[in-house]
Amino acid sequence: MRPSMQRTFGRGRISVKQAAGRTRIDRLYQEGAARIRVPDHPGRKDLEAVIINTAGGVTGGDDLGWDIVAGPSTHLTVTTQACEKIYKADETTTNVNVNLTLAEGARLNWLPQETILFDRARLARTIEADLAGDSSLLLVEPVIFGRRAMNETVKAGAWRDTWRVHHKGRLIHAENVHIEGAIAEHLDSIASLDGQTALATIALIGNHAQGKLAMARTIIDGVPNCIGGASFWTVANAGKLIVRLAAPHGYALREALVPLINHLAPSHDHSAPVAVPKIWSL
Repeated sequence: MRPSMQRTFGRGRISVKQAAGRTRIDRLYQEGAARIRVPDHPGRKDLEAVIINTAGGVTGGDDLGWDIVAGPSTHLTVTTQACEKIYKADETTTNVNVNLTLAEGARLNWLPQETILFDRARLARTIEADLAGDSSLLLVEPVIFGRRAMNETVKAGAWRDTWRVHHKGRLIHAENVHIEGAIAEHLDSIASLDGQTALATIALIGNHAQGKLAMARTIIDGVPNCIGGASFWTVANAGKLIVRLAAPHGYALREALVPLINHLAPSHDHSAPVAVPKIWSL
């Protein structure tokens, strides 16, 4: 009988409100390995929250959850302190759950740094977003299968990604990704990533999304080491722009991600010069 191993557990919750013309913390809760820090940006009216997993990575059986609530007319950016590392696991799975709630007039940028999967990692992640009528969400999730600079190859493992986005109570975006078993073979297939090991999905939900489409395509076409595409739909009176990217490694992926985020971020706060958090470059 195998011994019972210690596992990581964490829950982090932050809600923000509008006060004196600025976005401010309303409530903040931290439990287990989950921490949330809010850097001071003098002169800016928006708020940036940095979520931290103090365990320094996760493996099978670990469980993390993040709840983000953007109150009426707030502008919040959420990012991570570093790339989240998903380490080798036994038969158990790492669970990560994200819940995003946006009130009327709220602007939320969900901008975590890359999730890095190691060989034989097992990750199940769920992202749920609930938007009020006049809110806007930029949802970015980059994933890297092994670090190219370290000559790492992800030969086997499991990755499940489930997204559900609701606008005014109606489901407007749903996707399920499930890769399991011989991951290297799946990634090499021309029907999937054709040998690319870094990918990202970007979703921009808001009434201004359609106006961002042409430039998003221009940015993607201008990055030589990254392939991808962008498209726009109106679903249940909500504008939805989706970008898919694939690259041979994380550096090439960022060459497209950074200008795309700066272009797509639903910013109405001119005190914030760029949308990509400064911590991305540290």
